[in-house]
Order: sequence, then C-alpha cells, then structure tokens
Amino acid sequence: MSERGAALDDASDRKERRSRRKPSRLRRTLRRVFVVAIILVALPYLILPIYAAVNPPVSAVMVWKLFGGVPMTRSWVDLDQMSPHLVRAVLVSEDGRFCTHRGIDWVEVQKALDDDGRLRGASTITMQTVKNLFLWSGRSWVRKALEAPLALYADLILSKRRIMEIYLNVVEWDSGVYGAEAAARSYFGSSAARLSRAQAARLAAILPAPIVRDAANPGRTTARIAGRIATRAAHSGAAAACVLN
Repeated sequence: MSERGAALDDASDRKERRSRRKPSRLRRTLRRVFVVAIILVALPYLILPIYAAVNPPVSAVMVWKLFGGVPMTRSWVDLDQMSPHLVRAVLVSEDGRFCTHRGIDWVEVQKALDDDGRLRGASTITMQTVKNLFLWSGRSWVRKALEAPLALYADLILSKRRIMEIYLNVVEWDSGVYGAEAAARSYFGSSAARLSRAQAARLAAILPAPIVRDAANPGRTTARIAGRIATRAAHSGAAAACVLN
C-alpha cells in the first residue's frame, strides 16, 4: 500500500473513532444532566423532615430575589410569638380548609378549573409553603407538577401547626420583607405578637399582591378586602383549631 493510501486509511480510522466517541460523550452528558435533575427533585424530600425541628435558614424565593439584587429583611419568630389574629386572618384568606385537607384542597381545585381545563388559583398554604421553600414564583405547569406531590408529602410529615409556622416566616410581605415579624415592624412598627385584629387583616389582605398593596396605608380595595377578612377571622372558630391551641 502506498504512503498516500495508508495516510488516507489512518485519517478514515481517526474520523470513525471520533464519530464513535461523539454519541458516547453525548450520552455521558445527558446522563449527568439526568442525575443532577433527579438530585434536585429529590432534595426537598430529604430536607423537609429536617424542617420538622429545624427552622429553614433561607427559602428558594429569597435566594432568587437576592440574585436579582433585592436585599432581604427577615426575623424568625415562633408561632406562639405571633398574634392569633394574624394566624386566623391568613388562614381564612389564604386557605379556609387548611385544617381539613391533606395538602391539596380538591374542592378548590375543582372550582378553579375553568371551561378550558386550565387551573386558576386553588393554591393551599401547604402548597405555597413548599413553593417558597424549594421552587420559584410565577405560574407554570412544571412548577405545579413539582409542587403538588411536595405538598402532599409535607402534609404527611409535618404538623399543620409547623406548616403554618414556616409559611408565616418565609412568605414575602413586601419587596424583600419576609415573615410576620419583619412585616409587622416594617408596616406598623410593632412586633408580630402585638398585631391588632385590623392590622392582621390588612397584612392578610396584601398577601396576594404584596409588592403593589400597602398594609400601612391601604387603598380602598385593600381596605375593603381587609374588612371582610377581619369579619371572617372573628368567626373562624374551629377552622383554625389545628393551628391555635
């Protein structure tokens, strides 16, 4: 065989080896991506049992906001250090059947399905808690698909009281203001323990839109919502029995 022919054969062999290596490298890359994805999905299920006794140091939503340049104001307080008015107000406004459902309120899910089968609302306090801890804000079927089983799992391993305690300490009440204590001091110059019924109702009223609503100086719509919440909270009775002793 001529030198030219041998060189061509060598070049062909090298090309063939490279072509065999490419799928192999692609498979390895895909395998690594798959493993990382599985770890990220499984991580909350490993962390949640720890949160039964240990307070979450930070939430995913806080981290996302920090990366976006929003400073964080937060001060953790136990549920016993929060006004019962706030607990009742948030419960009746955000999740009236919190004490009876198992993480997902299927009654509200059925109501929330519109004629096109798209889901609107129906997010329970448990679902909002796991979303804040491990996922991201915004509406997405991907997030909902991750959120729903996490909520069922959280309700299984955490008490209702603990879920409410975590939620009230991680939920955002203003841009970068997380938790009941920070919110109470930011809006009213008071501790969460000393919130009045009216103040608690105002804080609950701004939760759906904390960036645009103001608990200290509520507009007409926010004040009207807060009034309804205060009335419902005053008559909540056994609805909050799983949280308030």
